[in-house]
Amino acid sequence: MTISMYQASVPVIIRCLSNLRHLLEKAAEHAELKNIDPSVLFNARLYPDMFPLSRQVQIATDMAKGGVSRLAGEEVPKYEDNETSFAELISRINKIISLLETFKLEQINGSEDRDISVPMRDRTLSFKGLPYLLDYVLPNIYFHATTTYAILRHNGVEIGKGDFLGKVA
Repeated sequence: MTISMYQASVPVIIRCLSNLRHLLEKAAEHAELKNIDPSVLFNARLYPDMFPLSRQVQIATDMAKGGVSRLAGEEVPKYEDNETSFAELISRINKIISLLETFKLEQINGSEDRDISVPMRDRTLSFKGLPYLLDYVLPNIYFHATTTYAILRHNGVEIGKGDFLGKVA
């Protein structure tokens, strides 16, 4: 049995984003319960030279929409990075999940050898589809989701591995 590019991307990314949404919901509840200004968590960092939680979520969602769009050969939608609350970050995740749900198997499957270009500030990265997904998109999404988890846990939000992984069958 083989796994398809669609199976390795869209459902996997939706699951990760859904679990990330759950972490943010728990963070918002924690802030309310403990009478903490939500902006403290929203702007928290693991280290001064790292991005704050809000930017971690924005990057994870940007990687998700960009990754799947490029695999499908579609233009990557542009969204402003202007969220200022947990509710707005959760809305952003919902918007990305809705976008991902519009992609069909036929758009993604067969993209293993598709030429993918990713414009950066100072250069363009070039990939074939499969290494793009496995070596760039998924690791980036997991890195930023994990960093979000770590920021929240470090700041006392009562979350654990089960919250990060979600329900396992």
